[in-house]
Amino acid sequence: MAWGGGMWGGGGMGGHPGGGSPGNPGNGLPFAGIPPELQGGVNLLLEKEPEHPEPTAQFSYQMSEADRRPLTLRSLLSQHWKLAGLAFGFIVLVSLTNQAGPLLVDKGVNVVTAVLATHQRSGAFGKVILYGIIFLIATGVSAGSQSGYVRATGRLAARALNDLRVKVFTHLQRMSLDFYTDEKAGVIMTRMTSDIQNLQMLLQDGLASFAVQGLTMIVITVILFALNMKLALVTVLVVIPVLAGLSLWFRTASEKGYQRVRDGIANVLADLSENLHGIRVVTAHNRRNHNVVHHRNVVGQYRDANIYTAQINAIYGPGTQMLSFLGQVVLLGVGGTMALHHELSLGALAAFILYLNRFLQPITLLVQQYNTYQQGQSSFIKLNTLLLQPPSVPENNGAPALPPIEGNIVFEDVTFGYDPGTPVLRDINLTIRSGETVAFVGPTGAGKSTMAKLVTRFYDPTAGRVLIDGHDIRNYSVQSLRRQLGVVPQEPFLFAGTVRDNIAFARDKVSDDEVREAIRTVGLMEVVERLPEEINTFVYERGQSLSSGERQLIALARAFVAHPRVLVLDEATSNLDLLSESKIERALDVLLEGRTAILIAHRLTTAMKADRIVVVDEGGIVEVGSHDELVEAGGRYAEMYETWISHAEGAAA
Repeated sequence: MAWGGGMWGGGGMGGHPGGGSPGNPGNGLPFAGIPPELQGGVNLLLEKEPEHPEPTAQFSYQMSEADRRPLTLRSLLSQHWKLAGLAFGFIVLVSLTNQAGPLLVDKGVNVVTAVLATHQRSGAFGKVILYGIIFLIATGVSAGSQSGYVRATGRLAARALNDLRVKVFTHLQRMSLDFYTDEKAGVIMTRMTSDIQNLQMLLQDGLASFAVQGLTMIVITVILFALNMKLALVTVLVVIPVLAGLSLWFRTASEKGYQRVRDGIANVLADLSENLHGIRVVTAHNRRNHNVVHHRNVVGQYRDANIYTAQINAIYGPGTQMLSFLGQVVLLGVGGTMALHHELSLGALAAFILYLNRFLQPITLLVQQYNTYQQGQSSFIKLNTLLLQPPSVPENNGAPALPPIEGNIVFEDVTFGYDPGTPVLRDINLTIRSGETVAFVGPTGAGKSTMAKLVTRFYDPTAGRVLIDGHDIRNYSVQSLRRQLGVVPQEPFLFAGTVRDNIAFARDKVSDDEVREAIRTVGLMEVVERLPEEINTFVYERGQSLSSGERQLIALARAFVAHPRVLVLDEATSNLDLLSESKIERALDVLLEGRTAILIAHRLTTAMKADRIVVVDEGGIVEVGSHDELVEAGGRYAEMYETWISHAEGAAA
């Protein structure tokens, strides 16, 4: 087997099977170079390739002052104010040039009317041509400005939402384990998908439309009053109150409807995510039909919410259009009478009718765009609920790094409960010496895993302290603590990527030699040699293409690469067959050497290898001692051991 750098130099975690790096493009073959006939095209691509600076994203367990401020539209745009200003400038140009048409129609109609009345055509044709040319220029400027603001708002939305996605993901990395226990994965996915998508629509289309329509209404109102005060008052007093009442109803109804839509899609995604993750259990218990019925009901609620919003849109849209027609009838009646009495020119009447359509259309569009705004506001609220929630295991401002530890662990009067008022552990006092292996045993729910989670600071004690080498771990940075700890869970999680990627995941910049050493140490060599591309074999999501024992060996190799001073193994052999368990235990013998280790033991064979055994029951420590000492004492552990022996003898018989 070739252990050279080519075989070990795999792609990143986001790779895919069959791919590889430029030096190892796939199938274990060396890169042969670029064919001469393709070199010119490659050079052109490289010339067009933009600069890719180093990523500026920074992670900290501490929430900065900026992180503690609510997310607002202003805060999203403030980082890209130049693009926002450019877009607004184009919007102003669009709003002004779009309204030149009716004014020019007014001028042109008046010229024609004067010609018909006086029969003097001198200079009339030139004026009409001039107005037409001005109209074409205004149209061209409007089209160019519209293209400009669309491009500017598109870039603005892309950049602002890119920053927001990084911010949300960073905060999710900061949150403590209880957040993921209490919140559904589908709801969290909604924050990162639908809610941010709503904000993208608001920034890219909604805000620009709001600005264009708002400025259009202001410009048209000024022009109407400049053309004729009386007719402008008729327009404002007759048409606007009815339209305002209809728009207020629509705003209230749509706000309710789109909130139902937002909640509905969140429930659909949450139900889908839960069923996909639990598909094995669903299949094993033949519950697919039940789940289809349940999902149909969830989707049905989402459908009903969309039908409701469609109905109110069906009322508002035709209603405003009918109001526009009625407004034109009123204008024709009043304006026509004024024209007959020579109180209004025909050109001004034509301009008024054209402007009426343009005046009502922005109001209609503004109210319809209010849906986009409302969805955006709803997304702001939901995202702020997430972003302003501090982690339950906070890091103090300016927390120093934990110095290199030996691994002496002390539980000092520790009390802890996942729910307030319901302690899982009470007044725990225990010392684990440096280099000692201690096994926690006891019934399910006794608090064994909870004690391990307090050592790794996944949770903080409700009362008391957890000390490592005399240091209260709450006073030091989380990163410096966990850098010196290793955790192997009961169900090891493997990421989509190569075997090498998963082993090297425990630490930055892991060399090939370190990965090889970890593979040999935990006894993973035989498994790796059987894989199609050995260490570069792609592992699919959650490592389902590997057996439980193989996944556990990879998790142990990952822990070995981390070089931890304290190692926590949470029932690492409970789901394995005897052969796999024996391999894991041989790997553990090497891995635990010279380290402080906490074993959450489901099987007493694992606990018996520990230096000391801690029996945990009903939230407290019942017994502490070696296997022989506890058996001789005849207490709770002796009862557990006797039961285990009798079951083993019964199985052998």
